[in-house]
Amino acid sequence: MDWQERHVIVTGGSSGIGKATAIHLARRGANISILARDPQKLAQAETEITAGSNQVQVFSVSADLSDRAQAEQAILSAVQALGSPDLLVTSAGIAHPGYFRELPIEIFEQTMAINYFGTLYCIKAALPHMEAGGGHIALIGSGAGLIGIYGYTPYSPSKFAVRGLAESLRGELKVWDIGLSIVYPADTDTPQLEAENRTKPPETKQITATAQMWSAEDMAAAIVKGIEQKAFVIAPGQEMSVLAKLHSLIAPGLNWYFDRIVRRVRSSGL
Repeated sequence: MDWQERHVIVTGGSSGIGKATAIHLARRGANISILARDPQKLAQAETEITAGSNQVQVFSVSADLSDRAQAEQAILSAVQALGSPDLLVTSAGIAHPGYFRELPIEIFEQTMAINYFGTLYCIKAALPHMEAGGGHIALIGSGAGLIGIYGYTPYSPSKFAVRGLAESLRGELKVWDIGLSIVYPADTDTPQLEAENRTKPPETKQITATAQMWSAEDMAAAIVKGIEQKAFVIAPGQEMSVLAKLHSLIAPGLNWYFDRIVRRVRSSGL
């Protein structure tokens, strides 16, 4: 696919998978708008995005996307700066693992506000500016949106909601010949994962210990390839591919396996 001078909006584009996707597409000639909260991280990301792509235009907006007014204004600013978007990637998100009984309710509210409503607000704001037959939207989901994970009670429901939005919206957008993808990334080496590891219960660490780790760059390449193939489900790697296809069938076995790990960790006193 020719990305030359296409306009790509990436939420959460100042770090992690979002930034890696923005860099990957900029190197293919796309003009990039990145939306995130931290102005300093946005400025650094701009530098990295343009480092190997001096001809592309990069526009950044500092906004809290969990606030509807800010999300709508951020999308409008990007459209005014670089034109109608050809691709929207909703990568902004947070995760704060912990024990359900110990986590404050504010963590649940904030996680749903950013992960689900932040995604919803940006889609609603961008869609009227997308040309029928040419646009594409890619939602960054999670394996934790396919099966609930011990220790991720704030995060899993928010990603289940993103998955539900993608599955129900797909048919509506298809009528307008606008593509939609839901991405289920494998564990990816990002600042977000590093932050998660600081609050993960030991049981959760053991459950996720054997997962294959991807670089953000490799994940971005896989995501862009899936978008170019107009795939609805993008699940890079064998583990996520199997989970995405068979999650309902294998859930009882996975839950049995997770319960064994939890019992072993708790009995060992970790």
